[in-house]
Amino acid sequence: MLTPVDNYCERIDASFWAEPVNAVTNLAFLLAASLAFFQARKRGVFGVDTGGLIFLLALIGVGSGLFHTFAVRWAMLADVIPILLFQIAFMVVYARRVMEVGWVRTAGLLGLFALLIVGFRQIPESVMNGSLSYAPAFLMLSGLAVYHYKAGKSLRFALLWAVGLFAVSLTCRTLDMEVCPHWPLGTHFLWHLLNAGVLYACTSAVLFRAKL
Repeated sequence: MLTPVDNYCERIDASFWAEPVNAVTNLAFLLAASLAFFQARKRGVFGVDTGGLIFLLALIGVGSGLFHTFAVRWAMLADVIPILLFQIAFMVVYARRVMEVGWVRTAGLLGLFALLIVGFRQIPESVMNGSLSYAPAFLMLSGLAVYHYKAGKSLRFALLWAVGLFAVSLTCRTLDMEVCPHWPLGTHFLWHLLNAGVLYACTSAVLFRAKL
């Protein structure tokens, strides 16, 4: 659990503050969570499920901050686990709150997500600098974005914007090591900033539809 992990351009040694930009940009997730919290309170839709989603959004920032400072295996788990939990929680809350479907169809949505994860795990992690691990989330979000738009839900374009930002952020994550010889900061920090926008847009799509 204490094995060093060095996956990013900005890190040049194993010291604590070797990725200052990658670390600090995780504050964007905390800002997104704060904005979502105040939005939920203002609209009177802060419940267990919406609150849990906002909490996980904040936890992503904390976990990623730990990873980009400590850069060891346990910190990597603190990074990836909240991300996975947010993806699952978002699909559940979206299905129940926005699509207004029952638990059987919600389980089917999660089952499709699980199948995509298993399928993409057959591809080596080295492809696209590990960014293919987010392909299942991208595909699921794309499908929900089309549904959200065609169904005329509140904030009709929110998930389409999220998909667009996600595509750009995945590109930044993928190119991090490729641009390293020319730009020592890399592009991973842009992944943080853009993904904060992605998750805020996703959360907003739920909050503007939710009713307690």
